[in-house]
Amino acid sequence: MNKLLAQIVKFGIVGVVATFVDFGIMIALHEWLGINPIFASAISFTFAAIFNYLASMRYVFIHREDLSKTREFIIFFVLSVVGLILNSLIMWAGEFVFTAVGVNYANGPYYVGVKVVATGLVMVWNFVSRKIWLDASSSNEAGAPVVQ
Repeated sequence: MNKLLAQIVKFGIVGVVATFVDFGIMIALHEWLGINPIFASAISFTFAAIFNYLASMRYVFIHREDLSKTREFIIFFVLSVVGLILNSLIMWAGEFVFTAVGVNYANGPYYVGVKVVATGLVMVWNFVSRKIWLDASSSNEAGAPVVQ
C-alpha cells in the first residue's frame, strides 16, 4: 500500500505539471489566438499528454519487460486518445449546457471551470488505465494486466 501511495503522489506531481502545460496552452490559444475553447483544449491536451508520457514512464510507472518501448508508447497513445475523447466530450457538454442557459461559454471562467472538471475525471481514467496496462507492478508473471 505504501508503494501505491508513493506512486499516486508521483503521479500527482507529474499531473500538476501536465495540468499547467495543458491549461497554459489552452488559455493562450483561446485568449491570444482566438481558437475555440474545445479545439484549444484538444490541442493543449495533446501537448500535456506527450509531457505526461515522458515523465510518467520515467518517474511514476515501472517499465514492463514484456512490452517494447514502441508497444508501450502505442498503448499509452491509445489510452491518451480515450482521455482526449473524454476531455473533448466534457468540454462540448459544458459548452452545450452554458449555451443552453444563455451564458457565453467562451468567457474565461466558464470554459476554464469546465476544463477543471474534465481534468479531474480524465486524471482518474489516466491513472487507472496506465496502472493496469503499463505498470510492471500491476502485471503477473505471464504479463497479463492485474487490477490491484
